[in-house]
Formats: sequence, structure tokens, C-alpha cells
Amino acid sequence: MLKTIAAAMLMSAAFIVTAHAQDGGKVTIVTSFSKDVTDPFKAGFEAANPGFTLDVQNKSTSSGVKYIDETKVNNQVDLFWASAPDAFDSLKSKELLAKFTPSVTGLPEKVGSYPVNDPDGFYFGFAASGYGIMSNDRYLEANNLPKPTEWGELAKPEYFDHVAIAAPSRSGTTHLTIETILQGEGWDKGWGTLKGIGGNLQQVTERSFGVPDAVNSGQTGIGIVIDFFAFSAQASGFPVSFAYPSVTTVVPANIGIVANAPNQAGAEAFVNYILSEKGQEVLLEPAIRRLPINPALYAKAPEGFPNPFKDPRFQSMITFDSDVSKKRTDVVDTLFDQLISFQLENLKGATQAIHAAEKALAANEQPAARALLDEAKALAAAMPITAEEAASKETRDAFTGGEEKTARQAELEQKWAAFATEKYAAAKAKAEEALNLVD
Repeated sequence: MLKTIAAAMLMSAAFIVTAHAQDGGKVTIVTSFSKDVTDPFKAGFEAANPGFTLDVQNKSTSSGVKYIDETKVNNQVDLFWASAPDAFDSLKSKELLAKFTPSVTGLPEKVGSYPVNDPDGFYFGFAASGYGIMSNDRYLEANNLPKPTEWGELAKPEYFDHVAIAAPSRSGTTHLTIETILQGEGWDKGWGTLKGIGGNLQQVTERSFGVPDAVNSGQTGIGIVIDFFAFSAQASGFPVSFAYPSVTTVVPANIGIVANAPNQAGAEAFVNYILSEKGQEVLLEPAIRRLPINPALYAKAPEGFPNPFKDPRFQSMITFDSDVSKKRTDVVDTLFDQLISFQLENLKGATQAIHAAEKALAANEQPAARALLDEAKALAAAMPITAEEAASKETRDAFTGGEEKTARQAELEQKWAAFATEKYAAAKAKAEEALNLVD
């Protein structure tokens, strides 16, 4: 009897050990990507790696970075997966990512002019992403609007109330777009372009995928988006177009293993999977349609799909400086909110008055009215701080409170909001005065 019990116990122990060996466990990933992107990768990874289960936690890029930072003492996250390279630079600088060497080799060192991987091995590009203008063809035709291809075109009067964007403070991809315009055009000219577009906005959404949803449905005609939103919409049959403006960039979307990951083996397995040909092929699925980082996959891409390794447009795109972006991320996002998102009606009021005066002067040019209109435009475009001040240690230190704002941050936000309110009101008054002179 004792021998029988002992044998049973041994068999039970052996079964437990075998079951444990077959169970890779839960792999927890924090990502800004929607279920349309994550679900196919989850299915593919679990099929290719039996025993592992991918647990996907969706957060915006900024909140994901803060979450990993705030929970580092008792970290329960294995991977961080997002588009914004400066977010990964931030995590790396805080020693919140683990160094790793993937088993996948032979991938390119650069996409466009941007390095695919972190040179120190803390995060890895798995897809390329460009930023541009998505438009609903039927909406444009119904509203007699030309198809826009450049950022500056979106500030034209005909696009008033026809444009949507996500708040960069809530969307890492929109932040990259805003930062790209600022780097490509310069601080003052870039903010002038952004405010010009801002005055024509129909809406500012809280998440990046709210913009393509609005364009796909015809709720609005034009959206400022990352390219794959448009490509996946096209694959789903929506009548949409996409244009890369001349001032844009292509950068890798990245993945990195979080420091002290509870399932290091699972994290490494997912990174290797997403860089493998099987994982890269998932990017071409109609619901995703992101640009693979493996050049060989473009042989399987649908007709007309952009190839950043051969298409000359990508070679002439600007080189995104993630160091510049990292130094002023919080400042740029807060400025956008205080000058555009939270001031949308005031900015639109000033913009509409400027458009009306411009139209009147086009029919009846008058020097005095033109001078007033030039003043109105300068007031609307004015900025409360310079590029140097935005990147200064003093300003950056004001945004170190995480979820709890510092007193200095609150002071700056109030100051910038008051600045915007005053300038837009003055701009509207000047434009209306110019219009009265023409009338």
C-alpha cells in the first residue's frame, strides 16, 4: 500500500513538473496599439509558442510610460510596445528597460535615415511608421474640396471645420507628428502652421484611433494620422486616401523588455516572434497594414503598398531627432493643449474672422486693412515661449510631478492659457476691424 502511494506521489510530481515545463506562463504587455493590431499578434504568438499566454493592457503611450515608472518597485509588466521612439528613450534613461539580443538577424540598420534599433540593445524596431494626411474621398467630393497633400494646405479657408486630430498629450503618434512639423519647419513657423490647422479643426479626439474612425465614417473629411490607419481603412474598403507631406518623417515603431520582467523568457520569445518572418507577415494583414521592418516582406505586400526601403519619398524625409523631442515632450504636449485643444473655440473664432477679412481683401485690397490683418495673423501665431525656453531645464523641471502636477506646472499652464485667450481675442478684433474697413 505504501509503495502504491509513493508511486502515485512520484507520478503526480512528475506530471506537475512536466505541466509546468509546458506552461510558459503569462506574458504581460503594455501597449498603445488597439485590439485590431494586438489581437492578430496575440493569436500568432500563442500558436507559435504553445504554453505562453499574451496579456495585453492598452494604455496611451504617455500613461504607459508613467505606469511602468510608477510600478517599477513591484513590476508586473514584461514588455512595452508603442510607436514613439522618444518614449523608449525616456524609459531607457530611467533604467526601466532590459538589454537583450534577439535571435533574429539580418534586418536593416536604418529605415529612411533613422536607426531601426536602439544602439545599446534596449529596444527594437518592428515596423516603420510615417505621418501624414488621411482624407475621405466621398466627403471631399461632396464638399467640393481638393485633396490636401501638405500641412500648410490644411490652414486654408476652404478646410475650416473639416479637419480632425488627436491630442498629442493623449496620443504618442500625434505627438510625433507635431514634433516632426516643429523640427521640419522650425519652432515659430511650425507653431504657426499648427495654429493655422488648429483654427480649422472640427474636433480634437482623446485617442489616435478616434481620428481615422471619424474620417472612415464621413463624420469629418480630413485627419492627421499615422499611415497605417489609412492603409488598413483602404484594405477594409473605405474610400480614403493618404498623403505623406514633404515635411514628415518615417521612424520605427518599437518594442522593449521591461527591466525585472516577471516572465523574462516569455518577453524574449515575443520579441523574437515579432521580428521573425511569421511575425512580420502579420503586419500585412488588412486590419493592420503597417510597414514591415524586414525588406523581404514587401514581395508579399499588396499592390501600391509603400516600401520605405525603395521608395525615394522616404529617403528625402527629415531625420527625426528623438533627443530634441525627449527634452521637450511634456512642454510641447501641454502647449498644444493650452493653445489649441482647450482654446479651440477661441482659436476658431479668430481664424474665421481672419479668413473673412482675407476674402474681402482679395476682392478689394486696402493697405490699412491689410496692415490690420497682418497684425491679426501675428497675434494668432504668437507663442508664449521660445524653443530654447521649452527645452530649458527650468521649464522641463516643472513637468516632473507625474500624475500630481507641480505648482510650477500649474502656473505655466494658467499663464499659457491666459496668453492664448488674450491673443486670440485681440486677433479676432483686429481681423474684424480690417473687415469693417473693406466693407
